[in-house]
Amino acid sequence: MGRSLNQTLGYDDDARLVILSCDDLGAFHASNVGVLAALHDGAATCASLMVPAPWARHAVSNLQPDDDIGVHLTLVSEHAEYRWGPLTYAPSLQSGDGGFPATLDDLWEHADPDEVLRECRAQIERALLWNVDVTHLAPHLTSITLRPEFFDVYLQLAAEFRLPIRLPSSISTAQAPTSSITIGRRAVASGCSLRSRDYNQASPRSTFSRPSTHPKFVRLAR
Repeated sequence: MGRSLNQTLGYDDDARLVILSCDDLGAFHASNVGVLAALHDGAATCASLMVPAPWARHAVSNLQPDDDIGVHLTLVSEHAEYRWGPLTYAPSLQSGDGGFPATLDDLWEHADPDEVLRECRAQIERALLWNVDVTHLAPHLTSITLRPEFFDVYLQLAAEFRLPIRLPSSISTAQAPTSSITIGRRAVASGCSLRSRDYNQASPRSTFSRPSTHPKFVRLAR
């Protein structure tokens, strides 16, 4: 019988493990300061980088080699006076006043799935170009997890880059694009694994082409 995930990570089978994740790394200078402090001196165990955001390069320049960093796939620019936009030529991902759409409804009304795929792939590739050892994928504002056509993009990229994906835990069954059982089956069929927002359910990245680093875990009190 194969080893369980807990055993592979050096924990007892009955241990409960949790990832403490920080989103929006790269969005602001202040978010960089806070997230990096939480990673390096606090309780955070991983973070996700908003590659198109203005302070992404600053964030990357302050990472440490063992930081667990994912790509926070970004298709929305929600702040009225502080904007960011796509890395690729993507007319369907542009709002009327520049940058990504400001709301999910606006994004979903106009976004072309092919342009979503190219843009999200470019964000992952840019992070890799910056020498970030990407450990997972996560959606900004659940933009690609609540619509089936975009969720398929999410799974395709996870399989292409052999990365676990993070799913939101704060949505209802009605909001989800499909049932959790179907999500799991589609993910496995696509060759990727799942990482929930709070609890890690992903297999280690032992088959990923670059050097693998396991997520750092915090053990929960019973």
